[in-house]
Amino acid sequence: MTRTINYGLIGCGMMGQEHLHNIDLLEGARVTAIFEPDPEMAAAAAAIAPTAIMVGSMQELLAIKELDCFVIASPNHLHVDQICEVADTRPLPLLVEKPLFTDSKDLDRLEQVRRDYPCPIWVAMEYRYMPPIAALIEKVDATGGIKMLSIREHRFPFLEKVGNWNRFNRNTGGTFVEKCCHFFDLMRLILKSDPVRITASGGQAVNHLDESYDGETPDILDHGYVIVEFASGARAMLELCMFAEGSRYQEEISAVGPDAKIEALVPGPGRFWPDHLGDAPTPKVIVSPRNPKGPVSVDVPVEPDLLAAGDHNGSTYYQHKSFLALVRGEKAQPDVSLNDGLWAVRMGQAAQRAIDTGEAVHLND
Repeated sequence: MTRTINYGLIGCGMMGQEHLHNIDLLEGARVTAIFEPDPEMAAAAAAIAPTAIMVGSMQELLAIKELDCFVIASPNHLHVDQICEVADTRPLPLLVEKPLFTDSKDLDRLEQVRRDYPCPIWVAMEYRYMPPIAALIEKVDATGGIKMLSIREHRFPFLEKVGNWNRFNRNTGGTFVEKCCHFFDLMRLILKSDPVRITASGGQAVNHLDESYDGETPDILDHGYVIVEFASGARAMLELCMFAEGSRYQEEISAVGPDAKIEALVPGPGRFWPDHLGDAPTPKVIVSPRNPKGPVSVDVPVEPDLLAAGDHNGSTYYQHKSFLALVRGEKAQPDVSLNDGLWAVRMGQAAQRAIDTGEAVHLND
């Protein structure tokens, strides 16, 4: 009989609760202990995982001997301190939510963790595992070698989080770090190359301008374009709009090469789809060869229980299934390494800087 793997969860807000739901779907896995300092979120977590021990501090969590791994799903600006506390006190296999960090001053600390941490660290990049995006990645050879990659996300504004931490750049790292590190990670994964130059234009046009917290107006951006040039010669573009939740599809990805174009169409969270419109859209992958012409569209449905377990098109389950294999020793390396997480944030920071300065940012300087 396979031994049950015991998880310790650090942070149990909206994303932490999605982790709880998805770990519960795994065979031979359970959340054994939870650290969540906010009473309301702690109560919600206890309702989802009633057998888990609720602890009052990181120190209490790290002292529980039964634990086999940790998941960090706390606010962005807490990640590095918590990673380092785990590293210093109880290093175990670790899944840490994106973005890996928000402040470049923490890079030296993360580099030390990368050198010295004795267990695997996996950076949570759920978008890799969305079934239509995974299907696109499987089919990229049909393009004959991608020359242009376009990612469009037209979505809803930032949701309310505990203490409104996600309303300010100082906590999130900025919209193009907080939200878009997913897409920069996808660019590197799909193109199999590192970026060398980033230009961007964006701003805050609509969202959160009428909000005030302790006398401060939120400064997070709500739209923009980013163009990325890669060492391979390929180019990628990101188009983000966070006041476009009326869209049928939330993400639209297009990969084009000399032989064909491949597209992935991904709907947003089902809970936001209005009942009066009927069934939510079905994810799709479309392959459009140049010769002979003839686009082929294939539905990529996601199992209802996976859709019900979170807002990421079933991807959190597939990510956890693979992480569990890593913890069990059935998998040698994390799918998303610490280096991948570092690159995704660097690209987001470069986009933020390019928007601020109006100048291109060179990443190989």
